[in-house]
Amino acid sequence: MKTITISLAMALLLTGGVLAQEPADLRAAGMDLLAALSGDTVKFERGMRALEELRAKTPNDPNVKVLYGNGLFARSGLAFQKGDAQNAMKLWQSSMDEMAQAVELAPNNIYVRARRGVVLISATRSASIPDAMAKPLVQQAVADFEKVLEVREKEQTLAQRSEHQRGEVLTGIADGSNRLGDTAKARTYFERITRDLKGTVYERRARAWLENKPESKAVDFFACSGCHVD
Repeated sequence: MKTITISLAMALLLTGGVLAQEPADLRAAGMDLLAALSGDTVKFERGMRALEELRAKTPNDPNVKVLYGNGLFARSGLAFQKGDAQNAMKLWQSSMDEMAQAVELAPNNIYVRARRGVVLISATRSASIPDAMAKPLVQQAVADFEKVLEVREKEQTLAQRSEHQRGEVLTGIADGSNRLGDTAKARTYFERITRDLKGTVYERRARAWLENKPESKAVDFFACSGCHVD
């Protein structure tokens, strides 16, 4: 399950730009979680301790809860790596519960929905995840991305987001829908990507799927290839 840990680190980077809009203590904790990418467990655990303190002070803060859920997800991946399956599954379930509670508290919160959606879709883009485990995660991820898109379009702020943010949201819906068997919906979003994100890696990948190219069938074909969110 090494890929789970890598996917989590990539997910933290993907949504890292949102941290700039958060309170300093939450932003600092989020930056410490990024240490998972380089294997710096000292900084990572420092971030988790800070989040635990924030949870104690504000137990119903959805932003804190979803970020803490991200951290538990990373711990689960590390436990899998060490062969501690029992503890890994407990951490996995705790992370799912924490993120679900955050969504229940703030269903229209873009930060919350984006953080859960990216973590879940990233984790499922691995051959090591059984289909039975991946399917409900993909369903949740698609719902999260659809909510982010709905809110952005209602606020008319989608065009203001970076190419990366727009591409990941639209690709998440398209790829997720395809993997759930809804190819008509997937085609609608992949076609939109070719119109809205011309000249980008997202357009190239969307066209590969639309043209039924063999490489587009790989489970990790739509995985994030670089994290440059602004």
